[in-house]
Amino acid sequence: MSSSGDMPRTQGGVESALEAFRRGQPVCIHDAADREGETDLVYPAGAVTPAAVARMRNDAGGLVCVALSDAVARTFELPFLQEVLDHPAAADHNLGYDDRSSFSLTVNHRDTHTGITDEDRALTITALADAAADPDDVDFPETFRSPGHVHLLRAAPNLLAEREGHTELGIALAAAADVPPAVVVCEMLDDETGEALPSAAAQAYAARHDIPYVEGSALVDRFQ
Repeated sequence: MSSSGDMPRTQGGVESALEAFRRGQPVCIHDAADREGETDLVYPAGAVTPAAVARMRNDAGGLVCVALSDAVARTFELPFLQEVLDHPAAADHNLGYDDRSSFSLTVNHRDTHTGITDEDRALTITALADAAADPDDVDFPETFRSPGHVHLLRAAPNLLAEREGHTELGIALAAAADVPPAVVVCEMLDDETGEALPSAAAQAYAARHDIPYVEGSALVDRFQ
């Protein structure tokens, strides 16, 4: 997407974001200028349709990931990927913005074909939300296969008290909105520069599409 367009105006804030999540609608969340400095398009996973996957592909352009709470990830025995990879590339995985990565496995629902189409990814994503809503009643290996086309992220156990990434910001928002602890995050990129979309341009996009835009610091202040 392009950084050009209307002048930005901040949409809503925390209350608007909560209401959007309760209605199954997306939110734009900017983590922090001194962290990744990225705005993600974030959905409650249970509300994701094929059209929502297409929107993330076309309007955001980053990686479509599903963040799960630590409790759900533990129930499904989902590891932090860097801790189980036995390959030299996994060593010394230093990040400039955090102490570790949240990435876990990649999965497809077992009823998908290739797993990459909008329909297939929407099926995988909504099934993950259903699983997160009642993890004790789900046989994860019977429902999902790995590797797949949906990247899983595992939230920090103490959420925003421990880490302030989009994974934790999204899960904290889901908890406050009383929706299952599964959210989809996708980084918003700039078509002109190939870099992260500037926050002003992300605010302008949110304003044009009536999507709440919220700063990560506001979510931290409210939910930590």
